[in-house]
Amino acid sequence: MNSTSFRYRLRTAWIYFLRALQLRCPTCGVTPIFPSLKKTRSLRDWFTPLDGCPRCGYPYEREPGYFLLATWAGSYGMGSLLGLILYFVLDWKFHPPIFYLLAMVLVPVIVANILLARHAKAFFLAFDHFFDPHEKEKGDDNDDRGNRSPKTPLPMSPEKTKQFSKKMLIEK
Repeated sequence: MNSTSFRYRLRTAWIYFLRALQLRCPTCGVTPIFPSLKKTRSLRDWFTPLDGCPRCGYPYEREPGYFLLATWAGSYGMGSLLGLILYFVLDWKFHPPIFYLLAMVLVPVIVANILLARHAKAFFLAFDHFFDPHEKEKGDDNDDRGNRSPKTPLPMSPEKTKQFSKKMLIEK
């Protein structure tokens, strides 16, 4: 691998990393991966990404269970690591009773898991896009994303069109 190719791959990885930090589409970097905080009505809305990027057509969830590894390794793994560090530091420095110690560990871990879930999925999406770009293969007529201009959104099903229309009427 020559140095130009290595620098290009490194720069691309850095761009995907920054887009994941901003919770943006790894391909175009413009559209958010998740609904905004104003449109979040439940924890399900908080944890569930949009179907795909309306600007470039990149699908966020390729198949059912796509984000399972991101949820377990990213969110729960980081939460567990935070919990272990908090537990040992608090026990070593302050020696609180076990009930207080568990409360001082569990509350930040639960909050951190909720806050880090979106970023874990965004980093997984960026990581996956970096190593497996999920581009249209030649001769694949089932997916016409490659034939669209980047600003043309994917067509919606009639059911989603009705839901979108209802939401737009409610917001006005």
